[in-house]
Amino acid sequence: MPVTQFNTPERYEYQTGFLANLETEAIKGALPIGQNSPQKCPYGLYAEKISGTAFTAPRWENQQTWVYRIIPSAAHGSFQPVSSDDRLKPKFNQIPTQLRWDPFDIAAEVDWLNGLHMVAGSGDPALKNGVAYYIYGATKSMDQKTAMYNADGDMLVVPQTGALDIRTEMGRLLVRPNEICVLPRGIRYRVDLVDDAPIRGYILEIYNGHFQLPELGPIGSNCLANPRDFQAPVAAYEHDSASSWTVFNKFCGQLFSSVQTHTPFDVVAWEGRYYPYKYDLGRFNTIGTISYDHPDPSLNTVLTCTTTAHPGTAIADFVIFPPRWLVAEDTFRPPSYHRNCMSEFMGLIQGSYIAKDGGKGGFQAAGASLHNCMSSHGPDAEAFNKASNEDLVPVKVGVGSMAFMFESCYMVGITDWGLKACQKVQEGYSTESWGGLKDHFCPPTSTD
Repeated sequence: MPVTQFNTPERYEYQTGFLANLETEAIKGALPIGQNSPQKCPYGLYAEKISGTAFTAPRWENQQTWVYRIIPSAAHGSFQPVSSDDRLKPKFNQIPTQLRWDPFDIAAEVDWLNGLHMVAGSGDPALKNGVAYYIYGATKSMDQKTAMYNADGDMLVVPQTGALDIRTEMGRLLVRPNEICVLPRGIRYRVDLVDDAPIRGYILEIYNGHFQLPELGPIGSNCLANPRDFQAPVAAYEHDSASSWTVFNKFCGQLFSSVQTHTPFDVVAWEGRYYPYKYDLGRFNTIGTISYDHPDPSLNTVLTCTTTAHPGTAIADFVIFPPRWLVAEDTFRPPSYHRNCMSEFMGLIQGSYIAKDGGKGGFQAAGASLHNCMSSHGPDAEAFNKASNEDLVPVKVGVGSMAFMFESCYMVGITDWGLKACQKVQEGYSTESWGGLKDHFCPPTSTD
């Protein structure tokens, strides 16, 4: 069934389409007709434009949205630094060693804002160039009179435990494990827990560009992630122009805060192509070999952010490994041993991964691994032996499982938190995974 069966029922209605020009109004007639900024907006609203790309970006990639709100977002006090901790700063240790992490903890008594930890990345948000990978964990909702936005880049959120009830300027999203959502640069939001259940997961942040659907080429016009399956919020506003609200801003890896006397969630209507959205990974239409050999994992790309200098080379790819049929004959079915010019950060939402031991000390749900640029990796010894000797009958793999990969052309460094403070790095990972590989070489016997 191409839809995930969720434990948490859906709460909201959505619009559909990937980067479609959408429009929505919580009050009929709140959207101006035929123009964006009339002399007086309907119902006494203010028009405000949110630009996710340069004004002069080509039409096909231009992303902007007009919102019609009760008070402009410019009405706030000055921003002040929140703290001097480095958990969100892009400061990296560059090492080539293969790494794997045990499942990350969920700290007690923290909300989304304080439960974010950068674990790895590359580049500089000030130059709008690079990526960052985070682990998040929280046991309580953000304060009701708070909001956050990220000036550094777009965030792709991958829940692993617990559902996120996200209130954004454009409306509300419920995002559950096996769904993802994208929170674009600059969009204000608040994260609440559902039924006070703890949350944990992964985040891919891109400093430059925006996520796109990958080109399909010879595949044709359908399959992989179809545009119709992406869901965007409908307008849903609150009216509060008298209370004190705190808005947090992640700016160059530093948290700032500002106080204002109105809610940031006062958008009554909006139209455009720049908005948050979510996607059910269960709707992904996998493509694979039905003859021989193992296709590259790029065949499972959900979203990509490509470079302009080198078409086909990604700043970041979001790749998944969902339940799928394997039918290849005379083929080693797991991924082969390889060295990649791209860096591969993997996580596991649930279940186990075909090429790795999922037992204690192995590749486990809520854990992660990093195989950096040109660092050798592949199936561990146990997975190799099993795949080399199994009967090659059609088999469905990954049932009850969902692994994913953040792939990037950058050489990915590790933060101090990811390397030491989290205390989750598995010592001896490479030796335990590949040290047991045996010499099977059997040259022909000489006839001389």
